[in-house]
Amino acid sequence: MISAIGNTVAENRTALQEGKCGITSLSLLSSKYAGIMPFGEIKITTEELKKKLNATEPGVTRTSLLALHAFNEAINDSKLSSEEIISFDTALIGASTVGGMCLTDELYNDANKKDGGSEYLSSYDCASVNIYLQERYKMNGPVNTINTACSSSANAIMYGSRLIKSGRAKRAIVGGVDSLAKFTINGFNALHILSSDICTPFDEQRKGLNLGEGAAFLILEKEEDTIGKKIYAVVSGYCNSNDSFHPSSLSDEGDGPYLAMKGALDMANLRKDEISFINAHGTATENNDAVESTAMLRLFGKVPAFASTKSNIGHTLAAAGAIEAVYSILNLTHQEVYPSLHYNRPITKTGLVPVQTYQKMPLQHVMSNSFGFAGNCSSLIFSTI
Repeated sequence: MISAIGNTVAENRTALQEGKCGITSLSLLSSKYAGIMPFGEIKITTEELKKKLNATEPGVTRTSLLALHAFNEAINDSKLSSEEIISFDTALIGASTVGGMCLTDELYNDANKKDGGSEYLSSYDCASVNIYLQERYKMNGPVNTINTACSSSANAIMYGSRLIKSGRAKRAIVGGVDSLAKFTINGFNALHILSSDICTPFDEQRKGLNLGEGAAFLILEKEEDTIGKKIYAVVSGYCNSNDSFHPSSLSDEGDGPYLAMKGALDMANLRKDEISFINAHGTATENNDAVESTAMLRLFGKVPAFASTKSNIGHTLAAAGAIEAVYSILNLTHQEVYPSLHYNRPITKTGLVPVQTYQKMPLQHVMSNSFGFAGNCSSLIFSTI
């Protein structure tokens, strides 16, 4: 993985333990909001990424480069052979919302040309990232791109799991990526949900979210194929629901989040008191945090320990589900939880208080929530071996 607090999984873990916040002023992306709003920007230039990754192909975007960076780390850690990668039973399920549209100005210019066009014409499609990975690694198995806003890569993990469970794939490389772009910055600003300060998830005085960028990929395999391999966790439960309430808001009752969390519990055959920790969606917007809090109270009664790592890296959109899945697996692997940063006082209506300090604690089942626009809500449960 790669995010605003680290270029590898190990670097991210260290930063989380130390309570590091990677949300700063923009220094690489040109935007009129650069000095006005903070963002979770990865401080590596696109040219540096190209050089480091030996990405010499024409039309490669920053989004594809971030994906390749994380994809490489996942492949190297899993020790998948080239034969396994190109096998027809190896699936690639990736998620992105912005894709090649991170080149907002180039897209605008190309859209207004009468003929010709730039080298990026084939990169604007949302599927361009996975097509790039597929071609780079010469993959032959099922490839799919999921775009369900903030729940995209959680759904990629879910879809990859279902491909394996149904026998359509032997293994699945799943994840998501998004880079910062004028397209998303201007769009989210138009919704009036970007904060001029560093975000404060689950705080009474929260002002909105900070956009971030990043990528994460995980390798899913059938249990019988993991003998002798390092197993980090089991995908024990998942569920997707939709409360069909509003294009960019969740219902006050939290129907979508409630059904997603309950469905994941039911699939995992777990009691609600068996969830040790929740990596909350926790965007720090007025609607999301209130609704997620309501849904957690509605389902659990006594809510387990929870926190939002978006206070460290911002909201990475389609990458969020996969990044937070990695964070949840780190929770389990090292029996530790990471705090919500910048929190001061609870939301009056719900009174829930997130974890505020780095802690060691026994963990067996961790839930990770990803609730997207249009009420597309997904919950994943990861469990120890």
